[in-house]
Amino acid sequence: MNHALTAAAAGFGTGLSLIVAIGAQNAFVLRQGVRRDAVLAVVGICALSDALLIALGVGGVGAVVVAWPGALRAVGVVGGAFLLAYGVLAARRVLGPGTGLRAEGEAAGSRRRAVLTCLALTWLNPHVYLDTVFLLGSLAADRGPLRWTFGLGAALASLCWFAALGFGARLLGRFLGRPGAWRVLDGLVAVTMLGLGATLVAGA
Repeated sequence: MNHALTAAAAGFGTGLSLIVAIGAQNAFVLRQGVRRDAVLAVVGICALSDALLIALGVGGVGAVVVAWPGALRAVGVVGGAFLLAYGVLAARRVLGPGTGLRAEGEAAGSRRRAVLTCLALTWLNPHVYLDTVFLLGSLAADRGPLRWTFGLGAALASLCWFAALGFGARLLGRFLGRPGAWRVLDGLVAVTMLGLGATLVAGA
């Protein structure tokens, strides 16, 4: 039992250290949480996607994917282009006449847009595969028969982080009640998306 708890704790800590970083996915979840727009769906997509990718890594799929390096390059190009486009949209919100507060009144169709954007940010980002499938998968392999326990800990860390980020972001609602604060948030999103997008396209 102690060995299992140790493996789970190691997986939790490792998963948390990899996911708690400024990135496209985290920036998007934060923005949706502040807006209180499709938060449950976005958190669920991120957590379930990570759990699936971690399971693939623990199961040894990473070694198979290495045989097709062109696949990751293709994902890098498509994902990079998507991030660049999303970054441009965020930059336009910063420079537009109204931002943030106007977004609160958007129609229910924004839920579908949020879900599709979240799926794209999650599955078109090669870094997600590198962190979950390859890195966590290789670290889990070192745990031998406890590799799935390690993976479970990592998946739990992902769930806790995205839930805290998405649902905890509403605590910033009072601060972000001013348009100027929304411009700062959208500016952060724009810089993050554009930087990561350019990096992915250049490295593909």
